[in-house]
Amino acid sequence: MNKLSTLFFVLIIVGSLRGQTKVGDATLPDKVNFNGESLSINGAGLREKLFFDIYAGALYLNKKNNNARAIAKADETMAIKLHILSGMMSRNKMANAFREGFKKSTNGNIEPYKERIEKFIGFINNEIEVGQIYDIVYETGKGSVIYKDGKEKGYVEGLEFKEALFNIWLGDKPVDKGLKKEMLGR
Repeated sequence: MNKLSTLFFVLIIVGSLRGQTKVGDATLPDKVNFNGESLSINGAGLREKLFFDIYAGALYLNKKNNNARAIAKADETMAIKLHILSGMMSRNKMANAFREGFKKSTNGNIEPYKERIEKFIGFINNEIEVGQIYDIVYETGKGSVIYKDGKEKGYVEGLEFKEALFNIWLGDKPVDKGLKKEMLGR
């Protein structure tokens, strides 16, 4: 009876782990739902700085794609999930990282986006803690939405804003080249 109980317990654990991807200390779902659409993980990796894992990041799409430019330009629901792994990430550091990311993703031409960038950053209005999850989602017909731990914090309209936002991770000057490759499934 003891062996049967152990086997049953192992099967339950293995079954519960299916459908998830382990990235560093984070466990990310293989599928998410936004805007009534089921999205699958395209790729995932770690954002590292000075040998510290800052966050696990994953890209979710309707179907697998490794063409960064096409993904950023696409007018379809997609998401980037950020699972915070380090206490080094604060609200101010994230805000500054977004500003710097937009600057790089637009080749310094942030003027057309300035108000929308500040509006988007304003949705991150509480201190960031280890274990929190931010979903940056482009929802067709709505815009770029930010969710914190599953709760919508706000959104910014515009496909061109979405392209600049997603290019923070997928553009020619990404926040982390290794993370970009991993999100693209390479």
